[in-house]
Parts: sequence; C-alpha cells; structure tokens
Amino acid sequence: MKRPPLALLSALLLGAASLSSQLGAAPAADPTPYARKLDVAALTEIGRALFFDPGLSASGRVSCASCHDPRFAFGPPNDLAVQLAGRDGKTPGLRAAPSLRYLQTLPPFSEHFFDNDGDDSVDAGPTGGHTWDGRASSSREQARLPLLSPLEMANASVAEVAGKLRQGPQAARLKQVFGEQVLADDARAFDAALLALEVFQQSPPEFYPYSSRYDEVLRGRATLTAQEARGLALFNDPAKGNCAACHLSQRTSDGAFPLFTDFGLIALGVPRNRTLPANADPRFFDLGLCGPLRTDFQGRTDYCGLFRTPTLRNVALRRSFFHNGAFHSFEDVLRFYARRDTHPAEFYPPQQKFDDLPPALQGNVNTEPPFDRHVGDKPALDDGEIAAIVAFLQTLTDADLPGQPLAP
Repeated sequence: MKRPPLALLSALLLGAASLSSQLGAAPAADPTPYARKLDVAALTEIGRALFFDPGLSASGRVSCASCHDPRFAFGPPNDLAVQLAGRDGKTPGLRAAPSLRYLQTLPPFSEHFFDNDGDDSVDAGPTGGHTWDGRASSSREQARLPLLSPLEMANASVAEVAGKLRQGPQAARLKQVFGEQVLADDARAFDAALLALEVFQQSPPEFYPYSSRYDEVLRGRATLTAQEARGLALFNDPAKGNCAACHLSQRTSDGAFPLFTDFGLIALGVPRNRTLPANADPRFFDLGLCGPLRTDFQGRTDYCGLFRTPTLRNVALRRSFFHNGAFHSFEDVLRFYARRDTHPAEFYPPQQKFDDLPPALQGNVNTEPPFDRHVGDKPALDDGEIAAIVAFLQTLTDADLPGQPLAP
C-alpha cells in the first residue's frame, strides 16, 4: 500500500495520460510536446495557484486554503466546529475541515481492506477513501467535491467553474501545459484543474515532510522527554489508551514512518454537536458512511455512524475535533475516550448516550478498549496519564509549522 514518492508521481502521470485521452489529444498544429503537458513541476505550480485562488468560489471570497490553511497543516485556521463558505461566504458547513497532510498513501475506499504491512489474512473492514466518509477515491475526486458543494465553494455546475478558469489568472498556464484547446470544453477545463490540484497535493515538502520531533526520534537524532516517553507508552498500551490500534505509531515493516492513522472507518459515538444548523432538526443525523453525503451505502445500516480515522500528525494545531467539531481541545478528546462509558453524563444528555445516532443504530458504536468499560468502572486514563499523552502528541508537529496551538 505504501508507495514511495517517485512511484506515486509515476502513477499520477499515468493517470494524467489517461486524463489526456479524456481531454482529447492536442491538434497536430499544437507545438507543445505531450511530455511537457505532464510536467510535474508545472502542474504543481498551477495546482498551488488554484488552491489559493478565491476566484474559483461562487462568493469570490473562499479558496481551498480558506479551510485548509498551510500554516495549520492544511487544516482549519480557527476553532470553528465547521467552516463558513457557500454562495454568500457565510454558510456553515456540515462537517469539520480535516487536515490534507499525510494523505499520500491513502488507499481508495474498500469494504474489505487487507494491509500488506501486517497480517494480510485479516480483513480490516471499511477502510480508505478521501473525506470523512471515504466517498472520493483520489485527491482528484476529492477536489471536485468542494468546488461544487453548496456548503463550500458553491459553484452551481462544472460549467461555472470552467468559466472562472477561462477568465482566471491561470488560463494561459493551463493552455501551455494541456494545450490551447483545454479551456474550450467545460469538462476538459474542469478535469485539468482537478489534475493540477491533485499533483500539488502530492508535493512532499508541503504535504508530507516528516519533519516533526518524533520523526527525529525515529531517525535517532533526538529523544523524548520522560513525560513524552510515558505518553507514547500509554498511547501504545492496549490496556490504557490503545490509541495505536487505529493511530499507528511505529514504523511499518518496510521502514516507512508512521502516519498515525490506519485509514479505517469507525463509529465512536461522538456526542451530537447542537451548535450545527443541520442538527437543529432532531430528525437529522449525519451517519457518515451510510449518508447523507455518501449515497451508495444508504441501505447498509451496519455502516451507519462510521467515519474515517484522521491522522494525529500536527494534531496540536487543531481546535476542532471529530467529524462534527464537537470537541475543541485534544485534552477533552482524550477524556472522552477514557470516560465515555464510565462517566457518560459528562458528554451526553440524561438517558441519551450516543445521542447523535438513532437508537436502532447505536449497536454500531465501537466497544474495544478503552471503550470496554461501564458506569462506575475506573476510567482507562487518569488526568496525569492524559497529560502525558498530550505531551507526546505535541511532538508530532512538523518543523515548518508554528509549533504552538491556536489561541482559545
């Protein structure tokens, strides 16, 4: 599953070759060689420019970077549960904006995933795919979603995006790379922009630099403090945090550094965020893998409530957690993990445990450690142990980022 960068870029170029057939071969009079059209550096620069261009949104005020700020690991630059966008630039979204870093080996969604870094006889179940519900199989497909979502960049159609590209500052560069006719057809223009955005998001220095202090520890160039080392041990311990069951913390069998996610989809029973406008309707539930944004598994009740596990790299820079932004510090997230079942009244209304799932679907919620306890039991982690895990998580911030959490 984990391919090195050169192999990954080669795969992208093969994808570009396939896209070229969709875009249409350049006319014989076009002097631009096809090899130049697939130049990674040129595509990266175009993709970077498009990523920061608010002119691609219906409001003219929202770019990809508005919700995925490079200063914050391409995650949100504030503590809002969901970001504001839409045609007026002020409409709240449905889900929290995830980080776009460390997705370079994210596999396409599969109901039956077999990890070749471990026991490949074990079916890991639903795994992979971009977005919280895994519905986009590649970063190219993922880039399509916000451009057309009424809650995000809010373009009404592919044609509306193509019109912006024709009038935008990247028009000449798109023609230079893809050929003079690339903007003549709406679908061709749109697909070319998506490819450029995809290639940009595969840039190692910007999207997977592996430059955190923990990476330096793995390289043998740094050491953890006593508290950080204790936090890592608790993070890994199946009888304590058991965090590493989903947020893998060790090198893989081929020596690759950990991504702190297994890309699996899981139901955690996160409390309902009643500040979200959609949740004002008591009949509405965001069920992740089985809807409402993903539609191909609407009949699979066993998939309801499952969301993809995010990476914990750069987690210290976040101030909204889980798919609905219900928590605003990772200390509170860890308390939820430790006390969800022993002290449910701290997180849910009376007699409404797992209140963001209809009663018939609450059996989907994960009960593996530390979620294997009951009211009155001792929590898996005390406050001192939570503080130690927090100290360890702070070592996962990449060196090019501020290294300090956002102000409350």
